[in-house]
Amino acid sequence: MTKLKKTSRTKVADEVLNAGSGQTIMQPNVNDNKVKTISDIREQTHGERTVQVDDEQRIRRAFVDKDWNEIKIADSWQIFKVMAEFVEGFEKMSKIGPCVSIFGSARTKADNPYYKMAEEIAAKLVRHGYGVITGGGPGIMEAGNKGAHSEGGRSVGLNIELPFEQFNNIYIDPDKIINFDYFFVRKVMFVKYAQGFIGMPGGFGTLDELFEAITLIQTKKIGRFPIVLVGTKYWQGMFDWIQQVMLEDEHNISPEDMNLVQLVDDAESAVKIIDDFYSKYLLSPNF
Repeated sequence: MTKLKKTSRTKVADEVLNAGSGQTIMQPNVNDNKVKTISDIREQTHGERTVQVDDEQRIRRAFVDKDWNEIKIADSWQIFKVMAEFVEGFEKMSKIGPCVSIFGSARTKADNPYYKMAEEIAAKLVRHGYGVITGGGPGIMEAGNKGAHSEGGRSVGLNIELPFEQFNNIYIDPDKIINFDYFFVRKVMFVKYAQGFIGMPGGFGTLDELFEAITLIQTKKIGRFPIVLVGTKYWQGMFDWIQQVMLEDEHNISPEDMNLVQLVDDAESAVKIIDDFYSKYLLSPNF
């Protein structure tokens, strides 16, 4: 509890309301019930480790008062972890040669037509001289690595540990599996070492990776590499909205930005766009 700081007005009010009482007016401190340490959080949640409790603890941590030493220690170690992931990624990815990143859902089953199409695209890319980079997990990622592996091509997996479905698939080259804790480091590897991007139907993670590539190309932070989205039925609604709302109604992008992405419905067309792009520069894969 802390004493109320009194102005001349509050002193007059006190004298009227408490004349002769001899009492000091006290006001609760808004921080009295505020957790101060991580141990306080664990005590309040009885040490439970459910997903719901983990979420609650993450929210509560934002309001924990840390001293400078705690901040310095925690942030310093996090910096080293980030650096270590970058170093490992750069070392393993620097010699993989021309590759295409394939994005897509981890939840797509092996009997899904998009799974089979991703596998076919990856196999065709390898036959045309490209390696394949995926997120290393199941679903579309597994299909991409499987197609590359079946043709003896370079099959790279940038795996990240998630609480639900993510685990690395068996079709990644053993020396090209990289495990990440940080999504942003992983996305750097997707973009930095790819000469093209193919997006299969997916969820929020796929959209995150897709728009990372689009943004970097639009802002000229990387070269204008080809971006191909497979599945017109899946993607068309989103791009109709981009055209009508972002471009025509709100003018938040330029008309030429609509040309950064091409939509197709079959494996042959997807690979042809990649090949045609590089044939304009008289370039071809070198392995």
